[in-house]
Amino acid sequence: MEYITLDNGVNMPVLGFGVYQISDLNECERCVLDAIDIGYRAIDTAQSYKNEEAVGSALKKCGIGRKEFFITTKLWVSNYGYEKAKKSIDNSLCRLGIDYVDLLLLHQPFADYYGAYRALEEAYKAGYARAIGVSNFYPDRLADIASFAEVKPHINQIETHVFQQQKYARKVGAKYGVWIESWAPFAEGRNGFFTNETLHKIGAKYEKSAAQTALRFLIQSGVAVIPKSTHKERMAENFNVFDFTLSTNDMQEIEKLDKAESLFFRHDTPEAVEMFVKLLKERGEC
Repeated sequence: MEYITLDNGVNMPVLGFGVYQISDLNECERCVLDAIDIGYRAIDTAQSYKNEEAVGSALKKCGIGRKEFFITTKLWVSNYGYEKAKKSIDNSLCRLGIDYVDLLLLHQPFADYYGAYRALEEAYKAGYARAIGVSNFYPDRLADIASFAEVKPHINQIETHVFQQQKYARKVGAKYGVWIESWAPFAEGRNGFFTNETLHKIGAKYEKSAAQTALRFLIQSGVAVIPKSTHKERMAENFNVFDFTLSTNDMQEIEKLDKAESLFFRHDTPEAVEMFVKLLKERGEC
């Protein structure tokens, strides 16, 4: 395993296992146990995924000590605001069945995220989180919160893959000591990701798949990754990316795939805000 050292000195595995959209608790527990068996020690969940309990159950059943793991969870928008965020952090720890998380993030850049971030800062100072940060914060909002918060974010988890390499976001993050972590490192298969000719051609030189080549590209670019799969053989494939190194020419060829735009949706438009407000209302959370 390779690691990145966060601005506060905490070592974070550069590769973790994500559990987004594994809502069935039994299935999620099985997937996390499979991932742990393969060798994953970083697990990424969130309040909105509704599977923190399953992650916690897997941690208890795996027989490996808590200190071996790097556990991330994220606060949902409906729990923003200082008081609500404080309570939701306690609830997440209870669902996970652990005394602290290694990384605690704000999931979205909407509503009272400043109040929620103050709760993250308190949790960090009290030892309930070893590191804190944000998710889906574009460069302007990242610079804003990094400039005015007492504890700068250690991580910004954003859409990052070969078609959206986030070069500017990484530059801004580096200025403030914030590492980028990728969600959707495979772009969820969009834009012909798994059949991309460049990824296949470069991967073939190392006897690696397009997915492995893409993960290696991000890792060598200084981006942490949390690929998700429900198939153990694919989990193992995603984990097997530390026995080769892409050449400078390989990196340059993959850099040419960058379209510098989202394949999903932007978070910095009025339409995005309205979409989240509608979602919260439909869930009865707003």
